[in-house]
Amino acid sequence: MRIDVHTHVQPPEFLEALVASGRYECYQDDAGHIVVREKGARFLTTTPQMHDPAQRVEEMDASGIDVQIVSVTTPQVYFLQGQPCIDLARRCNDYLAGVVQQYPDRFRALASVPLTAGADAAARELERCLDELGMIGVLVGANIDGRPIDAPEFAPFYEEVNRRGTVMFIHPMVPAGVEVMADYALAPLVGFMMDTTLAVARLIFSGFFERFPRVRVLVGHLGATIPYLAGRLDIGYRSYPDCQGIPRPPSEYIRRLYLDTVSFHEPALRCALETVGPDRIVFGSDYPHVIGDVGSAVRSVEATVPAQSRERILGGTAAELFGLTA
Repeated sequence: MRIDVHTHVQPPEFLEALVASGRYECYQDDAGHIVVREKGARFLTTTPQMHDPAQRVEEMDASGIDVQIVSVTTPQVYFLQGQPCIDLARRCNDYLAGVVQQYPDRFRALASVPLTAGADAAARELERCLDELGMIGVLVGANIDGRPIDAPEFAPFYEEVNRRGTVMFIHPMVPAGVEVMADYALAPLVGFMMDTTLAVARLIFSGFFERFPRVRVLVGHLGATIPYLAGRLDIGYRSYPDCQGIPRPPSEYIRRLYLDTVSFHEPALRCALETVGPDRIVFGSDYPHVIGDVGSAVRSVEATVPAQSRERILGGTAAELFGLTA
């Protein structure tokens, strides 16, 4: 069973709320896609497959993918506050649950939670999604509308994730300093990677993995630059007193992470394999973003991963992580 853990659905009501918020510049490009900018920087481009499950299934069949795990992408529901954020999270989750119900053999979903409405509201929506909607994990942004992922106000939510032993997928959001990324689509190409890297580093040094050991953390985009920087983080742990509030070097916590294969660069995948091991890598493509690529993701695995580990990465580890059966 081949499982793609990193794919996105954009409910129509999500895009409507995004446009209505007045926060973003939205326009249609020459290909008919809706493009969304913040502070002049393009960070989201919608594609038809985000709203068309039937087309997704056709393309899954063509590329040999059995199951997609779907989630709402950047900027999540964090552009709203309070009750509007809670309401949008519920609508998004109901929409994703409907896609799973329509194609129960092909899709599973990750919850969106209204963290900008408070940790308690996020915990209640997580409970609804797991217990009533049958979702298999939760997506948390690498920053929460500018607030760091390890901010103390989010701790009660993480306590609930930890109590349940839930998979928490860390996905980049619009990064800090996005105004300098207006050219060359640098927000998704570079900014997203820095946002994820900062988030994971903050979780490590803040003691997140000590306080919440049952949270199973999956990091998108091959862990961003975390595998590449593992040695540097360890040097920081040995050198800087403010990095020594944890009992183990960062590389030990990095080896607890699960990383998806969204990179498409074979040397990067080799670095991740050597850093966390093949049993901590799961297949992901970022479908159907314009820079997502199922074929390249599969080819990078087939060209890089030893044969004995290949099928685990393409599906076996994800099946165990999310509790999926054929």
